[in-house]
Amino acid sequence: MVLSYDIGAFCAHGMIEVQTRHDGPLAGLTFGVKDLFDVAGVPTGAGSPDWLATHPVPQASAPAVQCLLDAGARMVGKTQTDEIAWSLNGQNHHYGTPVNPAAPGRIPGGSSSGSAAATAAGLVDFALGSDTGGSVRLPASYCGLYGMRPTHGRISISGAVPLAPSYDSVGWFARDAELLSRVGRALLPDAGPAAPVSRMLVADDLFGLAGDAVSTALAPAIAQVENLIGRAGHADLADGRLTEWRDAFRLIQSSEVWETHGDWVTRVGPAFGPGIGDRFAAAAKLDPGQIEVARRLREAVRACLADIVPPGTLLVIPTAPGIAPLLSSTEVELEAFRARALALLCAAGHAGMPQISLPMATLEGCPLGLSVIAARGQDEALLDLAVSLAAPEADHGRA
Repeated sequence: MVLSYDIGAFCAHGMIEVQTRHDGPLAGLTFGVKDLFDVAGVPTGAGSPDWLATHPVPQASAPAVQCLLDAGARMVGKTQTDEIAWSLNGQNHHYGTPVNPAAPGRIPGGSSSGSAAATAAGLVDFALGSDTGGSVRLPASYCGLYGMRPTHGRISISGAVPLAPSYDSVGWFARDAELLSRVGRALLPDAGPAAPVSRMLVADDLFGLAGDAVSTALAPAIAQVENLIGRAGHADLADGRLTEWRDAFRLIQSSEVWETHGDWVTRVGPAFGPGIGDRFAAAAKLDPGQIEVARRLREAVRACLADIVPPGTLLVIPTAPGIAPLLSSTEVELEAFRARALALLCAAGHAGMPQISLPMATLEGCPLGLSVIAARGQDEALLDLAVSLAAPEADHGRA
């Protein structure tokens, strides 16, 4: 198979095909692997030339990669990521920005940028990514894809370069719901059937943060979900504390990033691009007292969401506060948008809950995702919902 470099989705050092089986539930399908995951005999670059130069070639593949190979899928290359996966934009100072095939002239989102771009362009059937603060969910919204972040810890993320381990999750993209579900069944350990879904809630405060344009664009998609589940109830998740939730995520994430990579950064002095270097510099100077306060808040958020979203209930939120920003956006504009996005995305991260982004709307001619969150361990309920919504008899009604 000849892959195009035109969209910048693949890593030059990871252009290799791997297939270990020709049968299985994913036989005949191709996939890309975010260059955060180890593939035996292939360098792992983590979006950083300095990481690539200072780490040995892995001798074993990450369990998630091996699982997909064992299911019969064929890996066709490693895909670009933002540096050390610490960005939501999809822009890499060293390797460039993959094209967003669904919205040319706009960012693809990150950090799983290459996986999203390759899937959206049809260069692979599906792709593996990782999601800490939104790195699968946000690119899925920007690129018009299905994107899944599972229950934290349910799929092993060992063999991948960590970012913030208490949030890091394996994730994946597909262009259609049925394939997203098939990949999920291969990756997810069997936990028995999910609880029957009997209730849905709309998070009014998160839609308020996203704004009127996003809320209006997603209204027909919410109606489709209601057609399946029943009339939605409404909830105010954060009681006016969304900014505090977001800031707690940032503090905990930054502390874990420095704990994980601080020694390497100090020893190697990597040449980070704009934004990434600033985050590492700030992470080195965090106040331990503030981190502890943030961790206590996370526990409160986890308890709150477990109460609001028990098994059998689904929570509907906007994936993003808008469509993908323009490539010409300034650093200030991108950072402001990132801050709003994190306020939406941090809820599932704090709670360790699964979240799926569904490509059910457009705004200004660009994709816009609707997200659904389920209780921990109820990942299959989200995959089943996506398949039901995409069924031929369902009214797609895209905005």
